[in-house]
Amino acid sequence: MSENTNKNTSKAVRIDAHGGPEQLKLVDVTVGEPGPGEIRIRHKAIGLNYIDIYQRAGLYSLPMPLHLGMEASGVVDAVGAGVTHLQVGDRAAYASQPPGSYCELRVMPAKCVCKLPDAISFETGAAMMLKGLTVQYLLSKTQPQGGLKAGDFVLFHAAAGGVGLIACQWAKAMGLQLIGTAGSDAKCALAKESGAAFTINYAKEDFVARVKEITGGAGVKVVYDSVGKDTFLKSLDCLRPFGLIANFGNASGKVEPLDLGLLASKGSLYATRPTVFTHLATRESTQAMADELFEMVISGKVKIAIDQRFALADVAEAHRSLEARKTTGCTILTL
Repeated sequence: MSENTNKNTSKAVRIDAHGGPEQLKLVDVTVGEPGPGEIRIRHKAIGLNYIDIYQRAGLYSLPMPLHLGMEASGVVDAVGAGVTHLQVGDRAAYASQPPGSYCELRVMPAKCVCKLPDAISFETGAAMMLKGLTVQYLLSKTQPQGGLKAGDFVLFHAAAGGVGLIACQWAKAMGLQLIGTAGSDAKCALAKESGAAFTINYAKEDFVARVKEITGGAGVKVVYDSVGKDTFLKSLDCLRPFGLIANFGNASGKVEPLDLGLLASKGSLYATRPTVFTHLATRESTQAMADELFEMVISGKVKIAIDQRFALADVAEAHRSLEARKTTGCTILTL
C-alpha cells in the first residue's frame, strides 16, 4: 500500500496513449465523493484480464487518458444516493465498466458491484469476477440449439488460462465432456486436472483431427473460442451440424470478416460474438449471475487458481507475462 496520507488520494495506473506495457504509468489521483447510483470502494486486490491488454494496445479504442482494469475486490468506503444493496463497510467485488480498477480507491457505478460472501477471500474475489461471470454466461446462457446436457462434447480453447480453468471445472460439474486446447503439455495437464475430459496440445496436434477422433467423427455442439484469428476458421470444422461457435476474445488477433456461406456449407452453423458486459447490464442480471458463481466457488465445485501475483507498481511486468502466454490460471495485482 502507498504512503498516501489523504484518505481520498489514490495511486492509479493510467495510459496517455495506446501502445505497449511501457505506456502504463503509476500516478497519484484525488478521488471525490460518490454521486447518485455510485459507490467509493477501497481495493484489497485487483484482477488482471486479457481485455486490459486489448484496451491498452488499442484493439478496443477508448478515450485518453485511460485508467485501466475491469475487476477488483475491496471494502465499500462511501455510498451515493439511491444505492440500497450496499453499505459502508461491506466486503464487495465486481467486474464492471468503465475501466479503472488498477488503483487503491475509486468511485464507480454501484449496479455491478456485489457483496462478497465472507467465505470468499478478497484475493479470490478479485481474481474470479470477470472470468467467473464470463464462464457463467458462456456455459449457462450461450448454448447451441437444443441446449447442453450431461455427456455433450464442447471444445474450449485456451483451457489453462484464467477463464479456461474455471470453465473446465464448471463444465465437469454440469456433466459436460469438455475438450480443452492449450499450447504445451504442462498446460494440458493443468486443464485435465481441473476437469477437462480430454486435452489437445495444439502446438503438437491438429486439433480438428483430434476433435473428430474424440467425438467419433460427429464433432462438438459448441466451441468457446477466446483465441480468435488463429483458431476461428478451424474451429468451424470441429462443429456438428447446427453447432455454435462463440468467439469471446481475440488473444491472437481479431477474426477476419466472416463469409456467411461458410456457415451454410459446414452444416447450418451458428456464430456469435458475445460480451460479458451485455449480460451485466442490469443490477438484477449481475446479482443473479454472481449468486451462481458464488455458489459454485463456496461449494468447492470451482476452485480459483491464483498462479501469479504482482504489485500494482509492477503492472507492466504483469502485462508482459500475460501477453507472452507465460501465465496460467488467474493473475492479480496486490496492494
